[in-house]
Amino acid sequence: MKLAERYQKAISWLDEQFPIAETELSYGNPYELLVAVILSAQCTDKRVNMVTPAIFKKYPTPAKLAAGTFDDVFALIKSISYPNNKSKHLIGMAQLLMNQFNGEVPLTVEELVQLPGVGRKTANVITSVIDQQPNMAVDTHVFRVSKRIGLVNTKATTPLAVEKQLIRHIPRELVHKAHHWLILHGRYLCTARNPRCAECGLQEACKYYQSVAKKATAAKAASPTTVTKKTVTKKTVAKKASTKNRKKATARKG
Repeated sequence: MKLAERYQKAISWLDEQFPIAETELSYGNPYELLVAVILSAQCTDKRVNMVTPAIFKKYPTPAKLAAGTFDDVFALIKSISYPNNKSKHLIGMAQLLMNQFNGEVPLTVEELVQLPGVGRKTANVITSVIDQQPNMAVDTHVFRVSKRIGLVNTKATTPLAVEKQLIRHIPRELVHKAHHWLILHGRYLCTARNPRCAECGLQEACKYYQSVAKKATAAKAASPTTVTKKTVTKKTVAKKASTKNRKKATARKG
C-alpha cells in the first residue's frame, strides 16, 4: 500500500471513530490548560483532572500562582509525578507570564517554550487546542501509533522527526484534530502492550497488523487444539501410570 493511501484510510477511519477529537484534560481558559498540560507530563489525564480543581480554586489567575509558595503548590500536586520539579515550573511559568506577557498565555510556539516546564510538545498542544494551529504534539501515544501504522518511516527516531513527517502528509486543516485522533487511538485501542488489533478498523492499512499481529493471531488460532490434546494426553498417561503403580504395590503386599 502506498503511503498516501495509508494516510487516507487512517484519516478517514480515525475521523469516523473519534468525531469529537479534543483533549481529555479539564480546563476553562488558556491559563488553566497550560497548568494542566505541564502537570500531565508522564502522568495520566485522569490523575491531572483529579488535582487541577483545587489548583484552579486556590490560584485562579497567573498573578495568584506567581505569588504562591513552593510548599503550598506542592501540597496540591503531590500525587502527580515529579511534584518537586512541577511545583517550581508552575510558579516560574506564572511569574514569567506576569513579567513578560502581561499575564496572558502567548500563542506562538517560540514564545511558549520560554516558559519553565514548557517544551515543544506542550507548546504544540496549547497552540493547537486553543488556536487550532496546525501543530502536531508528539507524545508517547502519537510516537508509537504513527510508527505502528506506518505513517512515518523507521528513520523517524525522535519526536521532532515524527512531527515533521506527520505534518508533511496530513492536510493542514486536520493537523490539530489528528493529534487527538492518534492519542485516543493509542490510549484506548492501539495500547503499548497487547494492542486490540481484532477490534481495529485499520487492519488493512496498518503495517504492524500485516507483519506481526496477523501472523500471531493465525498462530494462536491454530495452536489451542494441539496444546489441549498434548495436555490431555500427558495427564491421561500420568494418571494411568499412577494407577498401574498402585496396583503393583498392592500385588507385592499381597
